[in-house]
Amino acid sequence: MNYKQEELKPYNDKEGKTEQVTQMFDQIAPTYDKLNHTLSIGIDKRWRKRAIKALLPYQPKLLLDIATGTGDFALQAYSMLQPDRIIGADISEGMMEVGRKKVKEAGLEGKISFQNEDCCKGMSFENDTFDAITIAFGARNFEHLDDGLKEMHRVLKKGQPLVLLELCTPKSFPMKQLFWVYAHVVMPTIGRLISHDNSAYTYLPASMAAFPQGEVMQGILKNAGFSQVSFKRLTFGICTLYIAVK
Repeated sequence: MNYKQEELKPYNDKEGKTEQVTQMFDQIAPTYDKLNHTLSIGIDKRWRKRAIKALLPYQPKLLLDIATGTGDFALQAYSMLQPDRIIGADISEGMMEVGRKKVKEAGLEGKISFQNEDCCKGMSFENDTFDAITIAFGARNFEHLDDGLKEMHRVLKKGQPLVLLELCTPKSFPMKQLFWVYAHVVMPTIGRLISHDNSAYTYLPASMAAFPQGEVMQGILKNAGFSQVSFKRLTFGICTLYIAVK
């Protein structure tokens, strides 16, 4: 099935989405952390904490963090869960290079590692490998959402969880109107000033609006093979937490 967010691309209509998203994140990698925390006013840390708490009952020993970026989620997950190992997977070497430096500074090189993997095209891991999979704010960048979710289902052990965080657009007044101004005026302006990428922070809010939300995304996860799927809207509907068990 095709989804609206799959058709959105950062730069042009000629190249594929995956190639353009890789280019975009490689380019904004040096300023990504600063921008991310500034634009979310630090709320992103609370969202990640909420997602990681959902994994506590499962006590995962081997965790895969998809679209790991600069490793913020992986580092926070290690601090809270203390697993044996976390593998951060991403298509952007620029983002992961920032993550590797952060992991080295934290003295966690033996616990957190990074690999270039594209779950939409198939990953190098065996079936039923991981105790848990996480993905925070990355699914909307997938070129093929169904393929990516099915691949995550393949490498996850039976009875174990996928925890997915994704930004979305609020539906109720006045947050809907306030968020529109923030996403279409404030975010692109600050993004251009700090990242010097004129397209990235126009594409990112557009991808939020296009991404399947709530019950629709719940159905998509079930179609990917997950048997138990629940979701919770956070912070007036700006972010949604999905928990899907294989």
